[in-house]
Amino acid sequence: MATVIQHQLVHLLKTHFGYDSFLPNQLAIIEDVLNQRDVLAIMPTGGGKSLCFQLPALAMNGTTVVVSPLIALMKDQVDALCANGIAAAYYNSSQSPEIQQEIFGQLKKGELKLFYVAPESLGVFASLFKEINMGLFAIDEAHCISSWGHDFRPAYTQLNSLKEQFPNVPVIALTATADRTTQDDILEQLSLPKAKRHLASFNRPNLYLEVRPAQNRIKQIIEFIEARPDESGIIYCLSRKNTEKIAERLQDYGFIAKAYHAGMAPGNRAKTQEDFINDRVPIIVATIAFGMGIDKSNVRWVIHYNLPKNLEGYYQEIGRGGRDGLPAHTLLFYSFGDVAQLRKFISESDNAEVEYAKLQRMQQFAEALSCRRIALLNYFGEHLTESCGHCDMCNRPPKYFDATVLTQKICSAVVRLKEKEAMGTVIDVLRGAQNAQVYDKGLQHIKTYGAVKDISWQDLQQYMIQLLNQGVLDINFKESARIGLTPLAKQVLFEGKKVQLAVLEKEKPKVKRTVKRSAEKTGLFEKLRILRQEIAKEQGVPAYVVFGDASLKDMETKLPKTEAEFMEVSGVGQSKLERYAAIFLKTIAEHQVSLKPKVPTHEQSYQLFLEGLSISEIAKKRELKEDTIYAHLQRMHSEGEAINLSEFITTEEIDQVRDAQKQLVDAEGLKPYHEFFEEKMPYWKIRLALYMCSLYP
Repeated sequence: MATVIQHQLVHLLKTHFGYDSFLPNQLAIIEDVLNQRDVLAIMPTGGGKSLCFQLPALAMNGTTVVVSPLIALMKDQVDALCANGIAAAYYNSSQSPEIQQEIFGQLKKGELKLFYVAPESLGVFASLFKEINMGLFAIDEAHCISSWGHDFRPAYTQLNSLKEQFPNVPVIALTATADRTTQDDILEQLSLPKAKRHLASFNRPNLYLEVRPAQNRIKQIIEFIEARPDESGIIYCLSRKNTEKIAERLQDYGFIAKAYHAGMAPGNRAKTQEDFINDRVPIIVATIAFGMGIDKSNVRWVIHYNLPKNLEGYYQEIGRGGRDGLPAHTLLFYSFGDVAQLRKFISESDNAEVEYAKLQRMQQFAEALSCRRIALLNYFGEHLTESCGHCDMCNRPPKYFDATVLTQKICSAVVRLKEKEAMGTVIDVLRGAQNAQVYDKGLQHIKTYGAVKDISWQDLQQYMIQLLNQGVLDINFKESARIGLTPLAKQVLFEGKKVQLAVLEKEKPKVKRTVKRSAEKTGLFEKLRILRQEIAKEQGVPAYVVFGDASLKDMETKLPKTEAEFMEVSGVGQSKLERYAAIFLKTIAEHQVSLKPKVPTHEQSYQLFLEGLSISEIAKKRELKEDTIYAHLQRMHSEGEAINLSEFITTEEIDQVRDAQKQLVDAEGLKPYHEFFEEKMPYWKIRLALYMCSLYP
């Protein structure tokens, strides 16, 4: 594309969205769309997918129709577009007939650059679309059309007729996660055989990746959140019951948290989501139903209470964090029980074989003992050559020990249990547990009973999980999760094969601390955040629609003083410049003034005196009485400054006051002197004369 066109696109980018440059892949995608090509764009959450159809909509003639899965997501994007001075609207069945007719009218007149509609409502506009100038179809969250994807939605299947009805209108399909199989299916379902594929890097370097054993999860979560006061975050759970239970526990500890799941009344769900998006509720505990509708840029952490069923879902969910490009922390709790539960769910699925394979890859990621980002990106076909340095395995690489003898004891116990017992029973036998489960089966009599008494139950479980991951042990989920041996185990038992296991990190004693969740903050970012919240409340939009955290951070760094400098802030376009520059610049200026060392008031008056201002001029400038200015100069003289006080008082006046002193021996204050001189000598002159008398008795 000609350079002049690129310059025009950059101009539109800055004017309407406030950015000076494109993110990776954005420009190439936009160029293809403007050249009337069909496109499949696979870009990570926070990678700027929306701009890939919003900017072409501004550059093209006609209306861009955006098919989006959730009302909340549509509303948020339309609010953001309108805030940027772009004509946009959305349609849904909950709107009043008057609003719906107004939208129909805007479409007919060609007044909308972008129009958002759910797939379920697309049929309502079938005839109208043929009457208007169509510029582009954008299919957001396109993985929903594929049964191979992780969030299939039947309503999306009707989109396959778009290309047939509008063969000359380009289509762009967008999603954050899709493996090769899902990509192929998306294009087949949408009848886009010649679509250009754009696969952006899946790497989100601002996301810190961490996995922990699922022990004392509530305790760990509370400590995690206490270390991050005033930050927004999401906790994902497998069950609706857990979302409510965890939210209640957090509330008991004084946190503002709410549960969210598909079993809630629609109104309550919408209210909870709205409270989160508008920063009224910082913590949401949710099932995966709380997913694609989240267009909130300042989520600073995401916790998975349970293991997700596949890496696509995990990646999509952690992608809710750090959409603004600022650091965000992701924490996954991994438990063997979650694996068993997920495999039970999968066994009832029509697509069990594929889902088992995807769950296995999820396990491998959770059990990885090397860089997690390498393991994650490898799944999506992207290969890093160096460790990321921004995950738990990179920051705390495990140490290893020779676990050959321990492994032989474990394998021997499995053999003697005839490979018929689940992991818990194997551990009980090895540790010599004295419980009904062991005694009822007579397992206390086998040779390996009590062979590993010196290792705790939890640690032994973690070692067995490592052996499962290394392929020494096997697990039969279809038969009560029985632990069995693999051919590799035979080599360990009989052929002298060595085994290395990672040393488990022991929890350090916690230092008791008090967390101040409501501590007053006076930093500029916090002042700007409060201002943004007030504006958003007045306008009835989420705070990030006004400005994202990244923009506020940029203001904090650049400290703009003029509108021209404010325009240089990331995220400030022409519309936001006109609406917000004055009030944000005022707040920034006031903060700068507050940082300056406070000059004592008498020193401020003296400085003006040195600049040549008269007493009356100083008083007027400082909005003080002249008496006060004289007192300031007198004090500066007493502190050693060379001020010629005789400019203000004569020798005769000083002698008069000295004589009055002899007669007013017991006088207190200046009033007796003022009355003595029949109120003809001003207070400031009396004060100055008394001061001079004290210097020259």
